[in-house]
Amino acid sequence: MTAHTASTMAKAGAFSRSTAGVYAIAPTPFLEDGAVDYVSLDRLIEFYNESGVDGLTVLGQLGEAPKLSAEEAVRIATRFVERTTFPIIVGASAPGFAAMQALTAAVMDAGAAGVMIAPPVSLRTDDQIVGYYAGASAAIGAETPFVIQDYPLTFSVVMTPQVIRRIALENDNALMLKHEDWPGLEKITTLRGYEADGSMPRLSILCGNGGLFLDFETERGADGAMTGYCFPEMLVDTVALAAAGNRDAAHDLFDAHLPLIRYEQQPGIGLAVRKYVFARRGVLASAAQRSPSGRMTETTKAEVDYLLERLSHHDPRAKMSREH
Repeated sequence: MTAHTASTMAKAGAFSRSTAGVYAIAPTPFLEDGAVDYVSLDRLIEFYNESGVDGLTVLGQLGEAPKLSAEEAVRIATRFVERTTFPIIVGASAPGFAAMQALTAAVMDAGAAGVMIAPPVSLRTDDQIVGYYAGASAAIGAETPFVIQDYPLTFSVVMTPQVIRRIALENDNALMLKHEDWPGLEKITTLRGYEADGSMPRLSILCGNGGLFLDFETERGADGAMTGYCFPEMLVDTVALAAAGNRDAAHDLFDAHLPLIRYEQQPGIGLAVRKYVFARRGVLASAAQRSPSGRMTETTKAEVDYLLERLSHHDPRAKMSREH
């Protein structure tokens, strides 16, 4: 038995077709000079440990994975695995299968629960998409669980419900969908319909896209959230309230955060806003991103501060120190 297989077996049951809750997307902390800030990384891990999330996804778009060296990526993922007790999913998307295979093998040996794979932007036809995921599944190994990342707004690859069904049918290790289509509520309903009529195996569906439609996504059949919103505790509470049938309470909490969610989801500066709030919350020492990156103006910072102040009237977790 290889170390890869052994570590995968150790994670069995932690990441499955019925996985539910909140898997936060973790940012990668950097110092102002662009070096990885491992002190802030440890503080970030402790923050997530205390936030009530059910798992983490690291080295995704929010984690600035394309800006990391292979060695940095493995070290960061391993640090998350070693310092948490919940499942860690690692973004393994890569232009070629060789790099994907190497990263997957390394992080699975370290104890990761599985990997997330996004389609390359060159894919256009349904057959190309399905064929790509078949190749990716073979590259990472049939014993490695993976997440299908469906985010056409960023990757320009449109995966219809029929394509997702084909991927799920043809790859036994495709266990989860990270749903980020917009509009996408009907897609969730369609996929759950396929499962109900027996034409598709069940997929865990966790939703991203900044959490913009999480309140209704859970009502359509989504199992929870997988996104990097700067208040993961709110995501945890909203998903729990929805699961308990407390619809109005779930919407009330979500609605209080919606202005900040919307602001944070702006293309180009969204990650800067998230890191700025994490710095305001005392989790990150700096809001720095690795170059090239977008930066917030003083006006933008003032607007975010205003949103936080307004939010604090409804959710005391948004109350910030005036020193920042």
